[in-house]
Amino acid sequence: MGSNSTEKFYRIPEGKGPHSVGCTDLMTENAVEGSFLRLYYPSCDATDNEEAPWIPDKEYYQGLSDFLNMYRIVGERLFQYYVGSVTCPAKSNAAFKPGEKYPLLIFSHGLGAFRTIYSAICIEMASQGFIVAAVEHRDESASATYYCKKKSISEQQEESTSNMEKEWIYYRKLKTGEEERCLRHKQVQQRAQECIKALNLILKINSGEEVMNVLNSNFDWNSLKDSVDTSRIAVMGHSFGGATVIESLSKEIRFRCGIALDAWMLPVGDDIYQNSVQQPLLFINSEKFQWADNILKMKKLGSNDANKKMITIKGSVHQSFPDFTFVSGGIIGRFFKLKGEIDPNEAIDISNHASLAFLQKHLSLKKDFDKWDSLVDGIGPNVIPGTNIDLSPAEPE
Repeated sequence: MGSNSTEKFYRIPEGKGPHSVGCTDLMTENAVEGSFLRLYYPSCDATDNEEAPWIPDKEYYQGLSDFLNMYRIVGERLFQYYVGSVTCPAKSNAAFKPGEKYPLLIFSHGLGAFRTIYSAICIEMASQGFIVAAVEHRDESASATYYCKKKSISEQQEESTSNMEKEWIYYRKLKTGEEERCLRHKQVQQRAQECIKALNLILKINSGEEVMNVLNSNFDWNSLKDSVDTSRIAVMGHSFGGATVIESLSKEIRFRCGIALDAWMLPVGDDIYQNSVQQPLLFINSEKFQWADNILKMKKLGSNDANKKMITIKGSVHQSFPDFTFVSGGIIGRFFKLKGEIDPNEAIDISNHASLAFLQKHLSLKKDFDKWDSLVDGIGPNVIPGTNIDLSPAEPE
């Protein structure tokens, strides 16, 4: 067995829907205030296009090392060795598949993550006929991110290739004595604004407006004109991204529903619980991450509302949603809690199928995703309704 076959063994799963999937990156001007996202979309069959790199810059390895409290030089080498050659099963800059209007999904990543590492979920959604904009947040919650700025005249003379350079923003750790809730609440508000900004950007492109992409790519953004079903828009995210979903729904009525994957509720402001999320919301939780206080906050948000649902995937862990679960071997996967007791492919299928059924119902899609309706009620193998957490008040001693 050559090294190639072992690489293929640990692989991010391909989309199972009828569409081929392409992806491309978009960054607008206005430096740090602009938008940065990876777009996954139904594509024409693109045999000539390469698969997109999964982690596109070494600085992301450095950021992950910071986040995991590892020396950068050690972390960078480890990540390069284990996942440096990993690609995601979407064709880079493949031609967009015109001819129908696709619903739009905005995706928000978790703490210490970035735009590319939920590709299994985003690719599945695109293969099923969604346009998915995975935002990279610049609130210092990503392991690393960047914006492009113009080089000084002297730098431009030295390197004639480009007059732009990347300005990196790394994960910000809590300062000594700093209250976490205060920082995270501030960040979640910025994150929600970035999701709304991404929505506005895609709708601008849909209306035929020219958008300047500061990243060099040969993707034809004009091909997206009139391709978004502007009445069918949803927001989805994991962990801190789950809190971002809730904040975004409360601020933006164009998001018709939301899906929060193993949401971390600490950042959500108290004001949000006062009936400010009217839209349907699905909580998909892992078995091993949640705790009573977090679940009670979810329930407070959805009390007496049949369109607020919660399910738990048995045998899953918090990292069952990002891609790391697919590209790590059994021993490393379990040691770093990247894998649960359930097969990662089965866990992601349950999550994706429940999401698609929920989206069909609340975006009024004419698809066959309703075959998975029972999952939304927590009925099926390896899924339970509500939570596995004991919410009964502690007995006084």
